[in-house]
Formats: sequence, structure tokens, C-alpha cells
Amino acid sequence: GHDMPRILASRLVVVSPGIDPSTEVRRGVEEAGVPAVAEVELAYRNLASRVIGVTGTNGKTTTTALCGHLLAEAGLDVVTAGNIGRPLSEVALRETQPEWVVVELSSFQLADLQAFDPWIGVLLNLAPDHLDRYPDLPSYYEEKRRLFANASETSRWVLNVDDPDVIELAKGVPGARYGASTERPVEFGAFLDGEMLVLRLEERQDRWVPIDDLPLVGRHNVMNALLAGLTAALAGCGEAEIGRGLRSFEALPHRLQPVGEFDGVLWVNDSKGTNVSASRVAIRAFHRPVVVLLGGRHKGEPYTALLPELERNARGIVAFGEAAPQIVAELGDGVPLTVAGGMDSVVRAARRMAQPGDVVVLSPACSSYDMFANYAERGRAFEREVLLAHGSSANGRGGDS
Repeated sequence: GHDMPRILASRLVVVSPGIDPSTEVRRGVEEAGVPAVAEVELAYRNLASRVIGVTGTNGKTTTTALCGHLLAEAGLDVVTAGNIGRPLSEVALRETQPEWVVVELSSFQLADLQAFDPWIGVLLNLAPDHLDRYPDLPSYYEEKRRLFANASETSRWVLNVDDPDVIELAKGVPGARYGASTERPVEFGAFLDGEMLVLRLEERQDRWVPIDDLPLVGRHNVMNALLAGLTAALAGCGEAEIGRGLRSFEALPHRLQPVGEFDGVLWVNDSKGTNVSASRVAIRAFHRPVVVLLGGRHKGEPYTALLPELERNARGIVAFGEAAPQIVAELGDGVPLTVAGGMDSVVRAARRMAQPGDVVVLSPACSSYDMFANYAERGRAFEREVLLAHGSSANGRGGDS
């Protein structure tokens, strides 16, 4: 619970991003006129570092980590913080602060920002999400727009120009804009020249790496690499350093992370795929038939948006968790589907459905809170059950691939 008399007697309230603005405690703070800020805002006010802010619906953590990796590869003093795991306030408390901080920003964190003004701001993509918290999609997008709240002519924005919603959200925002595209060349930014990731700025032309040299799975990660490479270039990293960093980056846990290949079936942990858009990207990432594990706590999005990818590329679906009845109702007529209980039975059902040459991907399109503490616990449970089902161990991950 919340001690309202104590809270209302405060000089400043630092808001956890998990506290919905519509809750009684938030309304009480607002009505009493008590100043309220996000933790990121409080930390930002006490930072001497140059800040790169990264937001979007999907790919934030990977792109944040990749930006940090590229800057570190170039010898810059950098840390990652925010929604990626390390609180920004922890960085602000350091006696010696880093030269650079790459901050992953969720929509919840953006909500209470006031003076936040990144040296470089990155907007990856926009898609429906968190409709269990926001009354409608425009309200969610409006929260993302807060990245630009303090934009000026000296601001620098890195944008996914393949996403029309990104372009619309950034319309009229002051500052220099740099685009990233997997579909066409851009005047100033990063794009594909055939299968090569390249950079074009007024002062330089880089050729970084071919797509096949990226250690990340899926076309969406090509975009993440372009955005991160472009951001690193704007931060002063050189061509060779960016190319080296793109080749050496390792995929993050629970984000299209291979668990292993057994009996000709590749098992992939994408537990971080907590919304329909992320799961659509995961299904699209493979050129093999896919068994998709969907379920958890429903977040308000219709699962029917998955049908085009499922009908094109799915062997079938295993539905689980609180959302299973809704998944069955919305997808059961279009794709072979079975319902399972705990993660052990989910894995058993997927084994029965999959054929040699297939991929089984846990990309739930739901939050984890019906069965697990968080997406990471769900991903670890999946990995454990996959390895147990195949008589393997964590030490043998991927040994058959």
C-alpha cells in the first residue's frame, strides 16, 4: 500500500514507471500539487555524461546494448542504463561519471520526464503495445513523443524511416534528422547497399559489414544494427570500429536466442516478445516452418494481427496461460493449434507438433505475470524444459546445431 499522508508531505515524489497514472496514489499526488518526476528525470538532472536516449516499441534493449558495445569498441567510456536493467540514478551517483550513457526508455519512463534532452535521440519503431494501460493507441504513441519534448535546433535524431508512424511522430520536431532504412538509400544516415550495411553522411561514407556477418537473427535486427551503427557514427566512432563491433556483438538473452537444435528442430527463446508486433517479427525472422508458443497475460491487442505471418510460415501454435482461450478463439480456425498447461507440457506439445527442419520459438505476445515473475524467468523455464526434454544440460546448449 501507499502511505498517502507521508507521500503528500514530500517535497518531491520520484515515480516508479510501474505505477499507472490513473491510480489513486498518482491522482492524489497530482491534485495535491506535489512535484513528481521519473527516476530517469531525477538522474538526468544530476548527470554530467552525454546521453543517448533509445525508445520504440520493439528492439530497445538490443539496440541500446549494441550502441553501448559499439562505443566501447571505439574506446569510449560508456555504460548502458534505464529500462535495460541498470537504474540511471545508479550512474548519476557515481563519483566519476562516464563520458557517455546509452539510456533505454520505455513509454512508462518517458511519461514523467520534464527536462530530459538527449545528445542523440533514437526512435526505433511504433506498434500497438500496453493497451492494458493506455486507453487507446494514440495515447501510447503520445507518450513516445515525449522523447522530443525538449528538442531544439542542436538536437540530433536517429529515425527508422521505414516506419511511417515514426516519421509522423517526429514531424515538425526541431533538430537534425538522420534516417535508417533496409528498403532504400537515404540522403543522410545508414542503409543497405545490396547486402552491405553502409553509412552516408556529409563528411563520410562507410561500408561496415555484409548482412551475413551480423551475429543477430532476423531482418528486424538488420534495422537495429543500422540504427546503432548510425548512432555510434554520430558519437564519433570510426568505420573500422563500427564494423568490428557489429561483428563481435552477442545476442542478448531471451531475444531470439537459440537454445539448441535437437533432432533437426531449432529451439529459440524469444520470451522478450511480449506484444503482438514483437511476435510477428519473430515469426517472420525464419525461413523455415515455425511452431509458435503463444500465451501469458493478455495485454489488450488482438492476436488476429499474427494471422498473415502464421498462415505463411507456421506449422502450428501451442497456446498457454491466461490468454489461451482468447488465442484459441482468434486464431484456432486459421492455424493448427493445441493448448498446454505449464512450461513442461508446452514443450512436450511443441515436440509433438514440430518436424525436422522446423523452428520452435517461444514468442508469447503476452506479458509473463500470470505464471512467472518476469519474461526472463519465463525464458529460463523454457530453456530448462527444452534441455531436459532432450536429455541435455545448459552446458550442452546448441551442441547439436
